[in-house]
Amino acid sequence: MDRTVGKTLALDVGDRRIGIAISDDLGLTARGLLVLESVSVKKDTSKILDILKENKCLRIVAGLPVKLDGTDSLQTEKVRQFAAALENKLRSNAMGDIPVILHDERFSTKIAEETLIEAGVRREKRKEIIDKQAAAVILQDWLETQK
Repeated sequence: MDRTVGKTLALDVGDRRIGIAISDDLGLTARGLLVLESVSVKKDTSKILDILKENKCLRIVAGLPVKLDGTDSLQTEKVRQFAAALENKLRSNAMGDIPVILHDERFSTKIAEETLIEAGVRREKRKEIIDKQAAAVILQDWLETQK
């Protein structure tokens, strides 16, 4: 079975905000959904579970911010810890069959910003939506690698 069939939720996890994107049911396209202002790991993971249930997503793809040479950074470890907390939350809510997949997100924010600039989005507006656009870039890249 194609791993992309069914909706996928994607996360661009940052210290202050989490960009969230979602795919279509066929796993062909990704679109930015929202930007979640980070409060705490517990509250953030609970909100993500609510979004996951509401949209009937079958998997989560979290962007893994590795360095250009492929090695881990401090932020890489923070994302790994967040993903582990999310997996624990899924298990404790009888949703342990939903995988949390880590996907290399190098250049996702830069690509997202360039896309928004090309679309004529003003700087102030870009700041508001860059995180969800970066999540969409991460998700679209993951979807393409699954084909």
